[in-house]
Amino acid sequence: MTTDRVLLEVCVDTPAGLAAAIAGGADRIELCAALTLQGLTPAPGLMALAASSPIPVYPMIRPRNGDFCYDARDLDAMKRDIDAVRTYGLAGVSIGASRPDGELDLEVLHALVEHSKGLGMTLHRAFDLVADQSAALEIAVEMGFERVLTSGGEISALVGAERIAALVAQGQGRISILAGAGVRVSNVADLVRSTGVREVHGSFGGPRPGADPASKLGAMGFVPPTLQDTDQATVAEVVRILRGLS
Repeated sequence: MTTDRVLLEVCVDTPAGLAAAIAGGADRIELCAALTLQGLTPAPGLMALAASSPIPVYPMIRPRNGDFCYDARDLDAMKRDIDAVRTYGLAGVSIGASRPDGELDLEVLHALVEHSKGLGMTLHRAFDLVADQSAALEIAVEMGFERVLTSGGEISALVGAERIAALVAQGQGRISILAGAGVRVSNVADLVRSTGVREVHGSFGGPRPGADPASKLGAMGFVPPTLQDTDQATVAEVVRILRGLS
């Protein structure tokens, strides 16, 4: 996608969220399950729905919650999920793998990259665990990633803005830096101005109606105290702000 605009990627985990992100004007979708767990691999049904999306869709390939340290069984499941992405005709995948010390697991990552040939690739926030992000960025370039999703190794992209700006300068023309974590209507303009990123990422959720937590459904643990999903109006407002910066 070639454009002078600052692009917006929205992560979603429901059919309604997918529709809201598209209607709000998102440029790309990161398709997930369980955003409350920071995103897992989406179900085949959601991938099938996303196949008709008018914008690129990159499913998260993360077979379980917890760390990004994957054994042979995890890797087998991830390869099968990548096969599903290809079967549904989606644009790419969001992948990553770590060693216990937080460094990139190059063996697993090479296997995932090889299996993803022909698909676009985002290196997800496993990148934020490494000690030397500059060196890790060069690895991502060499492996053929289109972009890295990062908060600059901090709790939020705004806190990590200085590091993100350095990554933008380092990667210029070779790989895109996708700033994510804690991106909101209230800070997205400052984030773009302070880092120079041309892509931002967020969930942009709002409350949605659901069963009363005090009901039997809630008492049995099926309904959390608050329910959220992607909010079309919030996505549209972020898009408006980004268009004003372009």
